Amino acid sequence: MYKPQFNKRRVLVFHQFGNKGWSLFSCLGREVVCSVLSVSTLTYASAESISTQPVTADTVATTTARELTLDEVSVTGSRAPLTKSQAARMVTVLDRADIQQAPVQSINDLLKYAVGVDVRQRGPIGAQTDITMRGGTQEQIIILLNGINICDPQTGHNVLDLPVDLSDILRIEVLEGPAGRIYGTSSLVGAINIVTEKKLKQVMAQMEGGSFGYAKVSFKYDGISASYARSDGYSRCKAGGLNSDFSGAKAFYQGHYRGENSHVSWHLGLTDKGWGSATAYASPKWQADDQYEHTTKLLADIQSDTRCGALNMHANIYWNQHQDRYEGYRGRPDLLKYNYNRTDVFGLSLNSYFDWVAGRTAFGAELRNENLLSGNLGEPLTRPHHINGTDRDYTLGLNRTNISGFVEHNVLLRNLTVSAGLVVVKNTWTDMNPTIYPGIDASLRLNRHWQLHASYNTSLRMPSFTEMYYKLQGYAANPHLKPEEMQAIEAGASFNASHFTFHTALWRHYGRNMIDWIMDTRQGDDATWQSVNHTRLNSVGIEASAEYKVRRATFNISYSYIDQEKDLEQGVISQYALEYLRHKLVAGLYLPLYSDLWLKVSLRWQDRVGQYTDFDGSVCDYEPYALADTRLSWQKPAYELYAEADNLLDTTYRDYGLVPQPGRWLIAGIRLKL
Repeated sequence: MYKPQFNKRRVLVFHQFGNKGWSLFSCLGREVVCSVLSVSTLTYASAESISTQPVTADTVATTTARELTLDEVSVTGSRAPLTKSQAARMVTVLDRADIQQAPVQSINDLLKYAVGVDVRQRGPIGAQTDITMRGGTQEQIIILLNGINICDPQTGHNVLDLPVDLSDILRIEVLEGPAGRIYGTSSLVGAINIVTEKKLKQVMAQMEGGSFGYAKVSFKYDGISASYARSDGYSRCKAGGLNSDFSGAKAFYQGHYRGENSHVSWHLGLTDKGWGSATAYASPKWQADDQYEHTTKLLADIQSDTRCGALNMHANIYWNQHQDRYEGYRGRPDLLKYNYNRTDVFGLSLNSYFDWVAGRTAFGAELRNENLLSGNLGEPLTRPHHINGTDRDYTLGLNRTNISGFVEHNVLLRNLTVSAGLVVVKNTWTDMNPTIYPGIDASLRLNRHWQLHASYNTSLRMPSFTEMYYKLQGYAANPHLKPEEMQAIEAGASFNASHFTFHTALWRHYGRNMIDWIMDTRQGDDATWQSVNHTRLNSVGIEASAEYKVRRATFNISYSYIDQEKDLEQGVISQYALEYLRHKLVAGLYLPLYSDLWLKVSLRWQDRVGQYTDFDGSVCDYEPYALADTRLSWQKPAYELYAEADNLLDTTYRDYGLVPQPGRWLIAGIRLKL
């Protein structure tokens, strides 16, 4: 179900393009093999940098006739758009069909089936999720919504507070490995871009309910969508009250304007939710089992694509705000003051590319300002800011600005693509001089079925505000943390035939100053979690995936293995960086049972490296576990009826040591298209 995308169409051979203002191929005086001529403008770290919309090619400016329309083409993660047949780097695409078939209710749950992705939940149905790739931490990947970086500099724990539902999504694109020259800072081990479906002149409504008092309703029409979900949760605190319940609402709007040589789009989003955090941030020293958290996220962006002769330009401006209220004891500020945080992120970027006889060249720059107001994180403010709805003020804060510029060139030959570039980064928070992070990708197409690829990439990440300043109940942060740096090499091969596809990759990461929270359990009651830099943290991994289609049925299987070279002293345990999935195996079967009745079965086996200390003070190893999920659906053009079972075998397991995960969860629902 989740597979790298490659060109599956017959190659078209064009000897020339006549009477076109963009007839580069004609002037080359040679035969050109291509799958599509992409004239849509690259968006900075946007959908077009990984995949493109259906592409149209115009005639010269003196005519408005549309002469050529080509199918949607997925492309690689580069600054300039390239067709699938030219792709120098592989990207995993979870398309609309994959999303509809999966037995999941949230984006968080969906990503569990991507082989290189590690999803660790502290709450059900996406209430709170940490997500990473290839042995990294939740702080080390970049999440984009329609190409806009929506990461929260306060913490990566709440990065998936998304204003969109699964029904809003056209596809999810996963790029694994450092991507500094493509996405700038934060993309230390990879990137995930969530692309929403465009305006739909059709009313869509969905209702579902299930175990533990779960209920959800959603609505979508003409670029506007909204939803509400709630649950009583699957556990109770020692006092008998709810401690894993959740409720929340989402709203999203998108619009666009298209002119002759320009296209402007805009997005507005809101998510507001609260959830019982149970023992999410507890420790042996602080055994609170009734924590609670409430977050609100607002986002807005405007993006513009313009074509001026041979130059294609994309500009965007965006603003994200995230507000967080954490209650160490739910509803009891007298026992522990609530922790309030607010981050405002403002960004703008310009990205351009042009074609010439030597290939395709892209260049541009970005500015991103991150501002924090807090009651617990940061440095003392010269002037306090009032916290709305309370009798308290924000007394701490921090502000930093990241400036980056990049250049990239793509050499496009018949069977070979080479994409090389660099990004120059400067952050006002650190004393580092402007630093260069280069990267190069190459893809060799041996024939219609086989493709080889190799890459070397680097990236940088600034510490989150939480990693630098969090100090509450057993946590002691270090404000002098160094930025993380990563170098990575990768090589792989792909095979694609009409009924069978296969992909494998071998990678190695060289990490410097990797940030982690560690605890020395030998200190007994005085032990605390401390944020530190690991001087070196190297890892190696291999991934493989295959898919086979016969008639209307599909079977897929994928596996990943990771090994890290870092070992801690006896009695010292890691909370994030050294807790990784050594083994992950995913298998899925999708087949028709009768007429419009379909069955989807997904299996997942995981074995995590790492230890945790339970409330009795015992150090425990993570145990491997296997999960089975299934979905039965009756699909008609105007409606769909479905029933799902998560954790069908009622397996007991833990993603985080002190947070038991839910057992079997049954859900049934209906989706209508009016």
